[in-house]
Amino acid sequence: MLRFISFGSGSSGNCYYFQAGQTRILIDAGVSYTQLRKFFQSFGLQMRTLNAVLVTHDHADHIKSVGKLAAECGLNIYATELVHEGISRNYCVTPKLTSEKRVFISKDESFNIGDFKITSFHVPHDSTDCVGYRIEVDDIRFCLITDIGHVTERVQEEVREANYLILESNHDREMLMKGPYPAFLKGRIAGENGHLSNTEAGELLANYASPNLHHVWLCHLSEENNHPVLAQKTIDGILRSYGIIPGKDFKIEVLKRRNPSRVYDLRADGVVDPTLPFED
Repeated sequence: MLRFISFGSGSSGNCYYFQAGQTRILIDAGVSYTQLRKFFQSFGLQMRTLNAVLVTHDHADHIKSVGKLAAECGLNIYATELVHEGISRNYCVTPKLTSEKRVFISKDESFNIGDFKITSFHVPHDSTDCVGYRIEVDDIRFCLITDIGHVTERVQEEVREANYLILESNHDREMLMKGPYPAFLKGRIAGENGHLSNTEAGELLANYASPNLHHVWLCHLSEENNHPVLAQKTIDGILRSYGIIPGKDFKIEVLKRRNPSRVYDLRADGVVDPTLPFED
Protein backbone atom coordinates (compact mmCIF):
# COMPACT_ATOMS: atom_id res chain seq x y z
CA MET A 1 0.00 0.00 0.00
CA LEU A 2 1.10 3.57 -0.72
CA ARG A 3 0.23 6.60 1.40
CA PHE A 4 0.04 10.05 -0.16
CA ILE A 5 -0.51 13.54 1.30
CA SER A 6 -0.20 16.90 -0.42
CA PHE A 7 1.20 19.62 1.87
CA GLY A 8 0.72 22.42 -0.66
CA SER A 9 0.30 22.91 -4.39
CA GLY A 10 0.81 26.17 -6.24
CA SER A 11 3.13 29.14 -6.52
CA SER A 12 2.93 29.59 -2.73
CA GLY A 13 4.67 26.25 -2.23
CA ASN A 14 4.65 22.65 -3.46
CA CYS A 15 5.33 19.59 -1.33
CA TYR A 16 4.13 15.97 -1.57
CA TYR A 17 4.57 13.16 0.96
CA PHE A 18 4.79 9.47 0.08
CA GLN A 19 5.07 6.50 2.41
CA ALA A 20 5.30 2.76 1.84
CA GLY A 21 6.30 0.43 4.65
CA GLN A 22 9.12 2.14 6.53
CA THR A 23 10.11 4.39 3.62
CA ARG A 24 9.04 8.05 3.64
CA ILE A 25 9.99 10.65 1.05
CA LEU A 26 9.03 14.13 -0.06
CA ILE A 27 8.81 15.29 -3.65
CA ASP A 28 9.64 19.01 -3.62
CA ALA A 29 9.88 21.13 -0.49
CA GLY A 30 8.60 24.56 -1.42
CA VAL A 31 6.59 25.00 1.79
CA SER A 32 8.41 26.83 4.59
CA TYR A 33 10.20 24.60 7.09
CA THR A 34 8.16 25.98 9.98
CA GLN A 35 4.87 25.35 8.18
CA LEU A 36 5.98 21.91 7.09
CA ARG A 37 6.82 20.98 10.66
CA LYS A 38 3.33 22.06 11.76
CA PHE A 39 1.75 19.99 9.01
CA PHE A 40 3.71 16.91 10.05
CA GLN A 41 2.66 17.35 13.66
CA SER A 42 -1.00 17.75 12.67
CA PHE A 43 -0.88 14.33 10.97
CA GLY A 44 1.06 12.67 13.78
CA LEU A 45 4.09 12.29 11.54
CA GLN A 46 7.75 12.70 12.51
CA MET A 47 10.07 14.62 10.19
CA ARG A 48 13.03 12.67 11.57
CA THR A 49 11.62 9.52 9.95
CA LEU A 50 11.91 10.95 6.42
CA ASN A 51 14.41 9.19 4.18
CA ALA A 52 14.94 11.69 1.35
CA VAL A 53 13.69 14.67 -0.65
CA LEU A 54 13.32 14.50 -4.43
CA VAL A 55 13.27 17.78 -6.36
CA THR A 56 11.54 18.42 -9.71
CA HIS A 57 13.25 21.75 -10.48
CA ASP A 58 14.96 24.76 -8.94
CA HIS A 59 12.18 27.37 -8.71
CA ALA A 60 11.64 28.74 -5.20
CA ASP A 61 8.14 27.32 -4.75
CA HIS A 62 9.64 23.82 -5.04
CA ILE A 63 12.91 24.12 -3.06
CA LYS A 64 12.40 26.67 -0.29
CA SER A 65 13.00 24.19 2.56
CA VAL A 66 15.55 21.77 1.09
CA GLY A 67 18.47 23.43 2.89
CA LYS A 68 16.78 23.25 6.29
CA LEU A 69 15.61 19.66 5.72
CA ALA A 70 19.15 18.61 4.85
CA ALA A 71 20.69 20.46 7.80
CA GLU A 72 18.05 19.81 10.47
CA CYS A 73 16.89 16.31 9.48
CA GLY A 74 20.06 15.01 7.84
CA LEU A 75 18.23 14.31 4.58
CA ASN A 76 19.80 13.69 1.21
CA ILE A 77 18.42 15.84 -1.61
CA TYR A 78 17.95 14.00 -4.92
CA ALA A 79 17.98 16.02 -8.15
CA THR A 80 19.66 16.17 -11.54
CA GLU A 81 23.06 17.83 -11.70
CA LEU A 82 21.58 20.90 -13.41
CA VAL A 83 18.82 21.21 -10.79
CA HIS A 84 21.43 21.00 -8.03
CA GLU A 85 23.37 23.79 -9.74
CA GLY A 86 20.18 25.87 -9.76
CA ILE A 87 19.51 25.11 -6.09
CA SER A 88 23.01 26.26 -5.15
CA ARG A 89 22.39 29.60 -6.89
CA ASN A 90 18.90 30.22 -5.51
CA TYR A 91 18.84 32.89 -2.82
CA CYS A 92 15.85 31.33 -1.02
CA VAL A 93 17.72 28.15 -0.06
CA THR A 94 19.38 28.57 3.32
CA PRO A 95 21.50 26.98 4.55
CA LYS A 96 23.15 25.86 1.34
CA LEU A 97 23.41 22.14 0.66
CA THR A 98 26.71 20.51 1.50
CA SER A 99 28.24 18.14 -1.03
CA GLU A 100 27.42 15.18 1.24
CA LYS A 101 23.70 15.91 1.00
CA ARG A 102 23.55 16.22 -2.79
CA VAL A 103 22.56 13.07 -4.64
CA PHE A 104 22.72 13.33 -8.42
CA ILE A 105 20.15 11.46 -10.48
CA SER A 106 19.94 10.91 -14.23
CA LYS A 107 16.76 11.09 -16.25
CA ASP A 108 15.30 7.75 -17.32
CA GLU A 109 17.56 5.81 -14.96
CA SER A 110 15.67 4.09 -12.14
CA PHE A 111 16.96 4.00 -8.57
CA ASN A 112 15.69 2.70 -5.25
CA ILE A 113 15.02 4.40 -1.94
CA GLY A 114 13.81 1.75 0.49
CA ASP A 115 10.51 0.34 -0.75
CA PHE A 116 10.31 2.78 -3.67
CA LYS A 117 11.55 2.30 -7.22
CA ILE A 118 11.85 5.80 -8.68
CA THR A 119 12.35 7.01 -12.24
CA SER A 120 12.69 10.63 -13.33
CA PHE A 121 11.92 11.86 -16.84
CA HIS A 122 12.23 15.14 -18.70
CA VAL A 123 9.49 17.78 -18.39
CA PRO A 124 9.71 20.99 -20.48
CA HIS A 125 9.80 24.07 -18.25
CA ASP A 126 11.77 27.32 -18.08
CA SER A 127 13.85 26.31 -15.09
CA THR A 128 17.49 25.20 -15.12
CA ASP A 129 16.17 21.67 -15.62
CA CYS A 130 12.89 19.93 -14.78
CA VAL A 131 11.72 16.36 -14.26
CA GLY A 132 8.60 14.43 -13.46
CA TYR A 133 8.72 11.36 -11.23
CA ARG A 134 7.31 7.88 -11.44
CA ILE A 135 7.12 6.00 -8.13
CA GLU A 136 6.57 2.26 -8.13
CA VAL A 137 5.64 0.20 -5.07
CA ASP A 138 4.83 -3.43 -5.79
CA ASP A 139 2.10 -3.17 -8.47
CA ILE A 140 1.29 0.51 -7.85
CA ARG A 141 2.53 3.14 -10.30
CA PHE A 142 2.19 6.76 -9.14
CA CYS A 143 3.25 9.60 -11.45
CA LEU A 144 3.82 13.30 -10.72
CA ILE A 145 3.90 15.78 -13.61
CA THR A 146 3.99 19.48 -12.72
CA ASP A 147 5.31 22.73 -14.22
CA ILE A 148 5.02 21.45 -17.79
CA GLY A 149 5.03 23.78 -20.77
CA HIS A 150 3.79 21.27 -23.32
CA VAL A 151 2.97 17.59 -23.58
CA THR A 152 5.78 15.34 -24.81
CA GLU A 153 5.64 11.74 -26.00
CA ARG A 154 7.27 10.68 -22.73
CA VAL A 155 4.58 12.46 -20.72
CA GLN A 156 1.91 10.73 -22.80
CA GLU A 157 3.55 7.39 -22.05
CA GLU A 158 3.69 8.07 -18.31
CA VAL A 159 0.01 9.06 -18.19
CA ARG A 160 -0.88 5.93 -20.13
CA GLU A 161 0.92 3.71 -17.60
CA ALA A 162 -0.14 5.46 -14.37
CA ASN A 163 -2.49 4.10 -11.72
CA TYR A 164 -2.40 7.40 -9.81
CA LEU A 165 -1.45 10.78 -11.20
CA ILE A 166 -0.67 14.30 -10.02
CA LEU A 167 -1.04 16.57 -13.05
CA GLU A 168 -0.63 20.30 -13.48
CA SER A 169 -3.74 22.27 -14.45
CA ASN A 170 -2.30 25.72 -13.99
CA HIS A 171 -4.52 28.20 -15.80
CA ASP A 172 -7.60 28.95 -17.82
CA ARG A 173 -6.29 30.46 -21.04
CA GLU A 174 -9.05 33.05 -21.34
CA MET A 175 -8.55 34.21 -17.74
CA LEU A 176 -4.82 34.44 -18.34
CA MET A 177 -5.09 36.44 -21.56
CA LYS A 178 -7.73 38.83 -20.19
CA GLY A 179 -6.06 39.18 -16.81
CA PRO A 180 -3.70 41.83 -15.39
CA TYR A 181 -0.38 40.09 -16.08
CA PRO A 182 2.04 41.92 -18.42
CA ALA A 183 2.34 40.52 -21.94
CA PHE A 184 5.77 38.94 -21.37
CA LEU A 185 4.49 36.98 -18.36
CA LYS A 186 1.37 35.82 -20.19
CA GLY A 187 3.63 34.64 -23.00
CA ARG A 188 5.90 32.80 -20.58
CA ILE A 189 3.03 30.99 -18.83
CA ALA A 190 1.29 29.99 -22.06
CA GLY A 191 4.54 29.19 -23.88
CA GLU A 192 6.25 25.92 -24.78
CA ASN A 193 8.21 25.97 -21.51
CA GLY A 194 5.59 27.48 -19.23
CA HIS A 195 2.59 25.84 -17.59
CA LEU A 196 -0.20 23.47 -18.66
CA SER A 197 -3.69 24.91 -19.06
CA ASN A 198 -6.93 23.28 -17.93
CA THR A 199 -7.79 22.42 -21.53
CA GLU A 200 -4.38 20.90 -22.22
CA ALA A 201 -4.58 18.81 -19.05
CA GLY A 202 -8.06 17.62 -19.99
CA GLU A 203 -6.99 16.67 -23.53
CA LEU A 204 -3.97 14.79 -22.16
CA LEU A 205 -6.18 12.75 -19.84
CA ALA A 206 -8.85 12.16 -22.48
CA ASN A 207 -6.35 10.85 -25.02
CA TYR A 208 -3.93 8.88 -22.86
CA ALA A 209 -5.52 7.78 -19.58
CA SER A 210 -5.94 4.01 -19.47
CA PRO A 211 -8.51 1.83 -17.66
CA ASN A 212 -5.78 1.28 -15.05
CA LEU A 213 -5.91 4.94 -13.95
CA HIS A 214 -7.85 5.24 -10.68
CA HIS A 215 -7.33 8.77 -9.37
CA VAL A 216 -6.04 12.12 -10.64
CA TRP A 217 -5.09 15.11 -8.49
CA LEU A 218 -4.92 18.46 -10.29
CA CYS A 219 -2.01 20.52 -9.02
CA HIS A 220 -0.33 23.94 -9.26
CA LEU A 221 -3.49 25.94 -10.00
CA SER A 222 -2.86 29.65 -10.49
CA GLU A 223 -4.51 31.88 -7.91
CA GLU A 224 -4.95 34.71 -10.43
CA ASN A 225 -5.72 32.79 -13.62
CA ASN A 226 -7.73 29.77 -12.51
CA HIS A 227 -10.25 28.50 -9.99
CA PRO A 228 -10.69 24.98 -8.60
CA VAL A 229 -14.32 24.75 -9.77
CA LEU A 230 -13.40 26.02 -13.24
CA ALA A 231 -10.47 23.60 -13.60
CA GLN A 232 -12.59 20.62 -12.60
CA LYS A 233 -15.56 21.69 -14.75
CA THR A 234 -13.36 22.24 -17.81
CA ILE A 235 -11.63 18.88 -17.52
CA ASP A 236 -14.85 17.04 -16.70
CA GLY A 237 -16.43 18.50 -19.84
CA ILE A 238 -13.53 17.43 -22.05
CA LEU A 239 -13.53 13.92 -20.63
CA ARG A 240 -17.29 13.52 -21.11
CA SER A 241 -16.96 14.63 -24.73
CA TYR A 242 -14.68 11.61 -25.18
CA GLY A 243 -17.10 9.28 -23.43
CA ILE A 244 -15.11 9.19 -20.18
CA ILE A 245 -17.18 9.60 -17.00
CA PRO A 246 -15.31 11.40 -14.19
CA GLY A 247 -15.90 9.70 -10.86
CA LYS A 248 -16.71 6.42 -12.57
CA ASP A 249 -13.81 5.76 -14.94
CA PHE A 250 -11.42 7.57 -12.59
CA LYS A 251 -11.76 10.20 -9.89
CA ILE A 252 -10.48 13.76 -10.20
CA GLU A 253 -9.71 16.11 -7.30
CA VAL A 254 -8.10 19.53 -7.05
CA LEU A 255 -5.27 19.91 -4.55
CA LYS A 256 -5.32 22.88 -2.18
CA ARG A 257 -2.79 25.64 -2.62
CA ARG A 258 -1.83 26.34 0.98
CA ASN A 259 -3.37 23.56 3.05
CA PRO A 260 -2.79 19.81 3.27
CA SER A 261 -5.01 17.30 1.56
CA ARG A 262 -6.48 14.41 3.46
CA VAL A 263 -4.52 11.18 3.78
CA TYR A 264 -4.86 8.84 0.80
CA ASP A 265 -4.06 5.17 1.27
CA LEU A 266 -3.73 3.64 -2.18
CA ARG A 267 -3.74 0.08 -3.39
CA ALA A 268 -3.09 -1.42 -6.79
CA ASP A 269 -6.75 -2.37 -7.27
CA GLY A 270 -7.83 1.24 -7.00
CA VAL A 271 -9.31 1.13 -3.50
CA VAL A 272 -8.70 4.34 -1.59
CA ASP A 273 -9.62 3.83 2.05
CA PRO A 274 -8.45 6.41 4.59
CA THR A 275 -9.74 4.29 7.49
CA LEU A 276 -7.14 1.56 6.96
CA PRO A 277 -4.49 1.45 9.72
CA PHE A 278 -1.10 2.68 8.58
CA GLU A 279 1.46 3.22 11.30
CA ASP A 280 3.96 6.06 11.09
